[in-house]
Amino acid sequence: MLEKIKAVIFDLDGTLMDSMWMWRDIDIEYLGQFGFTPPEGLEREIEGMSFTETAEYFKRRFALPSSVEEIKSVWLEMSQDKYTHEVGLKPGAGAFLREIRARGLKTGIASSNSHALIRACLASNGVLDCFDCITTSCDVAKGKPAPDVYLSVASSLGVAPEFCLVFEDVPMGILAGKNAGMKVCAVKDDFSKEQTEAIRELADYYITSYDQILDGSYERLKG
Repeated sequence: MLEKIKAVIFDLDGTLMDSMWMWRDIDIEYLGQFGFTPPEGLEREIEGMSFTETAEYFKRRFALPSSVEEIKSVWLEMSQDKYTHEVGLKPGAGAFLREIRARGLKTGIASSNSHALIRACLASNGVLDCFDCITTSCDVAKGKPAPDVYLSVASSLGVAPEFCLVFEDVPMGILAGKNAGMKVCAVKDDFSKEQTEAIRELADYYITSYDQILDGSYERLKG
């Protein structure tokens, strides 16, 4: 999988970090303040959106009285403690990060989350120094499945897209990586298990643990 690869780029939530469970809880608590219950399928509707795009969607969808910046601020406050103390790395991710750094590969984060939460989470898990570049979808013109965030990271790292390997957990993210002209490895996450068929159709590789890359037991889905 790592042959000819010069840079490895990770999505954060559900890919590098086991964090998707948390956002469902936040949606329930936040919308409950306005008398709403999160409708079925809400997560799929906002999949791939940037932090700002998601806030704009919530404001429009639920006619919220708060401004987009106020919504984002409340979400940050609600999630900061969880990202710092409760969210951990996916299986094998720490060892994989140390290995690719030892090999001299460049690394980046391309996430729909906020810079503050990304850095808090990476720091609390002791891997913040493993990354050369952190870019969010709010830093570019369009969120996933547009390729913007992945192309931006590749440019910052100084690596052509064809030499980049992306790790993602949901179809919109996988499409973003593929639209950027990169190889994509899908990472199993319970949050997106009902999308497994679509995920496997889109991705080049599939893993349930990052250990599978180092021991060679990962699935090759294409080529």
